[in-house]
Amino acid sequence: MASVLIPLAQGCEELEAITVIDLMRRAGIEVISAGLDDKPVKASRGTVIVPDTTLDEALKKEYDMIVLPGGLPGADHLDNDSRIQNRLKQMASQNKYTAAICAAPKVLASAGLLSGKQATSFPGVLEALNLPDIKLSTQPVVTDGKVITSRGPGTAMDFALDLIEKLVGKVKQEEVESGLQRS
Repeated sequence: MASVLIPLAQGCEELEAITVIDLMRRAGIEVISAGLDDKPVKASRGTVIVPDTTLDEALKKEYDMIVLPGGLPGADHLDNDSRIQNRLKQMASQNKYTAAICAAPKVLASAGLLSGKQATSFPGVLEALNLPDIKLSTQPVVTDGKVITSRGPGTAMDFALDLIEKLVGKVKQEEVESGLQRS
């Protein structure tokens, strides 16, 4: 079974976090949500999320993918956490998927994972870093190798469905999508 780590920081964007967690679990993927500490996470719009475990506990396990929800100040907290930076670099060195949405692609950039890659983010986030080696895109979801980025809350469902396809295939992705009654 594919496994995914979703770190949840105080001030994360709840729509992005919950959409990815929910759709991946519908696809039969093992999803572990992990708080940076042992407290419930108060998301950017005030929703309180109780993570499955702490990041310290979650990092004892290996994953096929790590997904970073955006939101502020959530993405800043992820960016400033050395455990997140180290795991991102480790996952990249093992040729495993790293994914981020909204403001969180800047965390991938800080870890050096967007160098020479095409990526997207919430408008202005990656541009503000002034890193000329990132090929900026305005597409809703961008995949470049094993790095996947997305724009923001409005693209969260497309992002989650794309992640599902990468991990467990098109058939499962279509099965999950058909149950959502999107079209």
